Amino acid sequence: MKDSSAPQGLPFMKMHGLGNDFVVIDARRRTLPVTAALARALGDRHMGVGFDQLAVIETDDTADVRLTFYNADGSLSAACGNATRCIARYLMDETALPALTLRTERGLLTAEDAGGGLTRVNMGAPMLDWDQIPLAAPTDTLHLPIPGDPVGTGMGNPHCTFFVADAEAVDLAAQGPAFEHHPLFPQRTNVEFVQVLSHDAIRLRIWERGTGITLASGSCSCAAAVAAARRGLTGRCVTVHVDGGTLEIDWREDGVWMTGPTAHVFDGWLTPDFLARHA
Repeated sequence: MKDSSAPQGLPFMKMHGLGNDFVVIDARRRTLPVTAALARALGDRHMGVGFDQLAVIETDDTADVRLTFYNADGSLSAACGNATRCIARYLMDETALPALTLRTERGLLTAEDAGGGLTRVNMGAPMLDWDQIPLAAPTDTLHLPIPGDPVGTGMGNPHCTFFVADAEAVDLAAQGPAFEHHPLFPQRTNVEFVQVLSHDAIRLRIWERGTGITLASGSCSCAAAVAAARRGLTGRCVTVHVDGGTLEIDWREDGVWMTGPTAHVFDGWLTPDFLARHA
């Protein structure tokens, strides 16, 4: 008789950072080739699990782990700041280490326990040259030739940041996809709308490339803070108010540090049938 108490399939974790939610697959001991089709199926909030990003944890020769990120449409993303923080917290709780390194397509990132249940990660230096973001042609990244005069920034993924008088009044559902697919961004772009609240605080609303409207985004928060500082609208250390809560962003000499809360919500199992249908 089949042992019904033994889970079959593939385990996963559901996590979020300020409502920016993730499915996390720990593939350090059990590998599964993740395809774009599987990522899309998992990301469906009605027929799958639902997420803003999918993260896969793998072993690495020199870092503590390697992370690979997928958007809800199945496309790859080189960076996902909130997922990096969530996974860093999970690994620090697992190992009792106060700090660790995580390899991503963005590069080697450092994470540390910030105390009070918060986790801090260095997202690396911002990419400010047009070909690093990348843009389709040589362009002044501080003033992109797009209506609304946005700023272009690379955080391992491309960002287009608009400064507005009232972030709440922005129609994200209409403006987000229009700018995500702007021809100046050959790899599409994340889109941020920023209202400056003070010299050390901004309000941010987010359209994520390949996902849509999200309650928070680590890389978008970093890009928005960098853009505000470059424009002289804020200092280099700001509180970023997103729909899901607040993050602290500190643009230092060694990179852009992001501090905030994390949540490990539940663990589950993907069934063999689901995996077979979406391999």
